[in-house]
Amino acid sequence: MSDANNLISHLIELRSRILKALLSVLIVFLCLAAFAQDLYQLLAMPLLEALPENSSMIATDVASPFFAPFKLTLVLSFFIAIPYVLYQIWGFVAPGLYRNEKRLVAPLLLSSTLLFYAGMAFAYFVVFPIAFAFFTSVAPEGVTVSTDISSYLNFVLKLFFAFGVSFEIPIAIILMCWTGVTDAKSLRAKRPYVVVGAFVVGMLLTPPDIISQTLLAIPMWILFEVGVIVGGFYAGKKPQEETSAETSDNT
Repeated sequence: MSDANNLISHLIELRSRILKALLSVLIVFLCLAAFAQDLYQLLAMPLLEALPENSSMIATDVASPFFAPFKLTLVLSFFIAIPYVLYQIWGFVAPGLYRNEKRLVAPLLLSSTLLFYAGMAFAYFVVFPIAFAFFTSVAPEGVTVSTDISSYLNFVLKLFFAFGVSFEIPIAIILMCWTGVTDAKSLRAKRPYVVVGAFVVGMLLTPPDIISQTLLAIPMWILFEVGVIVGGFYAGKKPQEETSAETSDNT
């Protein structure tokens, strides 16, 4: 009976934290909704600056001028609310973690959020201007480049997500080293394969030009090296050993 009560209490707490997370996204959305058109204008700036003279974006769907900016605002609201959403996740799982696990997970949540933001910023300020300049420059003669606003939004959101996830490489490496899946020495031995893999990923996620591919591959390689260095500090002590030490301290 006590197990059932514990399960119900956990489910109630989970529901409460999910509602709080959704409420935070809604509050941010309501604050930004009035600036939806301005936010889309800001997002479209890298493409607008690359478009030929007398060319502009178009809307092929009747409702897209209204829905595209609000879709962007909703996604942006979630991105902004990510720290609070992660805080709710942390608050739910923290009671079941050992003290040493709490010391590791809390900084990882913060650093993963910052790295995700850094990946998005890198895409917007570095990759977008180069990529859109390339796309508009290779248009056949007689073809006017006029991108649909909904298609553009879907394209940049995919790139934001791709670069944000790619910048999480150090977090993934640290977790693998900490759990004993691998260690820094093994990862260093695989460095040539990682470099090749970074350029392959860059080729798949960016336009087919060497500049854009390199702009993603090099940061991924650098982040891999950072992850290996930091992960080396966690590979020497297995989680089982830490758990035993924690248990002995409690007794």
